[in-house]
Amino acid sequence: MPLSTIEALAELYGTSSPANIQVGWGMQRRRNGGAIVRSLDALGLVSGNIGVSGGGVSYYYKRRGAFDAAVFKSGVAPPRTIAEPLLGAGILAASDPPIRAVWVTAGNPVVMLPDSQTTSRALSSREFVVVVDSFLTDTARLANVVLPTTTLLEDDDIVGAYGHHYLGEVVPVVAPPAEVATDLELVQRLAARVGLGDVLSGDAKVWKQRLLGPIQLDELSAHAIRNPKAPRIAFEGRRFATPSGRARLIDAWPQAGPEIPLGSLLLQALSTPEAQSSQWSPHEPGEPLWAIVHPDAARGIPDGAMARVRSSRGTLLVRLRHDLTARADTVTVPKGGSLGLGRCANVLTEAVLTDLGEGGALYEEPVSLEPL
Repeated sequence: MPLSTIEALAELYGTSSPANIQVGWGMQRRRNGGAIVRSLDALGLVSGNIGVSGGGVSYYYKRRGAFDAAVFKSGVAPPRTIAEPLLGAGILAASDPPIRAVWVTAGNPVVMLPDSQTTSRALSSREFVVVVDSFLTDTARLANVVLPTTTLLEDDDIVGAYGHHYLGEVVPVVAPPAEVATDLELVQRLAARVGLGDVLSGDAKVWKQRLLGPIQLDELSAHAIRNPKAPRIAFEGRRFATPSGRARLIDAWPQAGPEIPLGSLLLQALSTPEAQSSQWSPHEPGEPLWAIVHPDAARGIPDGAMARVRSSRGTLLVRLRHDLTARADTVTVPKGGSLGLGRCANVLTEAVLTDLGEGGALYEEPVSLEPL
């Protein structure tokens, strides 16, 4: 990006009041992703755009923040946890005692987490694996038991939202097949087996009202309701929940990550209109993934030709698509392809945590392109 563009952006932001920065999801998926977001926070603070109407730096709207989850909190810390991006290695390394059983719900970790082969090896080596899903995913294929659950059109739930503070109710528009149960029903059946049936008793309507607290379900059923815990102006009056009441700016940059080898490209596995996480519309194609590269980054491999993407973790067969608008230092593929179909980009990614929040540093994977 030319210096003149950076200067023009700084001039526009510095002279516009109020100014708001919407931080899309993705920028944080680097080793220093937390520092990047904190730097944007600092920019909003020093420019006077925090605590004023129309200003702010918006990264994440606590879409479940309105729900009363106190019923699930015992006050006792779990004996151990595993950071989600390190799930496979964490399961394999766990000892005293080892992890013998795994219950997976609302996810497809083999595809969605980095280092797919390690995650697959970890799950396939456990004594007992239960997967709750509506589809026979790569993770479900490793299960001893697959419990079919409802799809969005069959579910009965309450939800927050991406990008705003309004709550909504999910109601089933079609009845599920007789052998299908909701996540709530499955957990209630399990609770009954271990003597906790009374703790989780109640149908979906009862649980909706419990989680809504003072919000009335009948009102939410009539129309969307704004999260009452979300202030109209974040940090109004520039008051912050710190001991001093003042904001704390980032004061040190984290250590640089490993240098990208000369000639390498950075892997970008992104959502597309057809692919989101491990869900495809209308269905996942059977042919190899397409990979977008700038012609200068194609290493002489023609447009439309088959190629191999290689990382330190594995390889992926792709069909190249030249694009003059692409960056010359990246190769871009859809995210969430099936491991069983040879379309999973996470066979290439190393399981590395970001500097804050235990996220996965997914966008710093150096890869090379090879002709077949």
